[in-house]
Amino acid sequence: MSVRVLLVDDQPLVRAGLRVLMADALDLTVTGEAGTGAEAVRLARETAPDVVLMDLRMPGLDGIAATRAITAAGGPTRVLVLTTFDDDEHVHAALRAGASGFLVKDMALEEILGAVRVVAAGDALIAPGVTRRLIAEFARRPDAVPRPRGLPGVTDREREVLTLVGRGLSNAEIAAELVISPATAKAHVARLFTKLDARDRVHLVIAAYDAGLVLPSG
Repeated sequence: MSVRVLLVDDQPLVRAGLRVLMADALDLTVTGEAGTGAEAVRLARETAPDVVLMDLRMPGLDGIAATRAITAAGGPTRVLVLTTFDDDEHVHAALRAGASGFLVKDMALEEILGAVRVVAAGDALIAPGVTRRLIAEFARRPDAVPRPRGLPGVTDREREVLTLVGRGLSNAEIAAELVISPATAKAHVARLFTKLDARDRVHLVIAAYDAGLVLPSG
């Protein structure tokens, strides 16, 4: 089945480039385009796309508020943020608003298409290397202070795994670090998804920060 995608960006050229690229992909279909957050919310409601490729900086209702409105509806639509990573201060807020991950605009177009497919499949949304970049960006911000909270029901081993996820390690790297099998590492991560009500790996990273397991100072 084709993955239905809503393109949201205030720059028509960006939307046009993505539309042309997706037109060549047999498994991707663009359901619509929006240049503002308000349009994005309306079109997401009307067309029910599988994935919304969401810019953050837009006039009027911004991408964070639009993401919150779309995900609050509780439907199957997932939001994937597309942002200029180096100068955008709102990525973390977007993730908290319910975005399932983020892409950076300097990524290769084929990588963006691949990420859309991953999001639509409900799999892990941010590659470990990109997660490390996100963590490094948080560390440079003066307001990047975690808000400690408890982790009820999480075992000591799962806390160790969550810490490593927060540091940006993949399941294979976690397995090597803890001297366990990759399958065991994957099982621990899966249990953390359930216990922390996390939709994906991005939200496990946020949980690690909130619990104080990973600090901005590194």
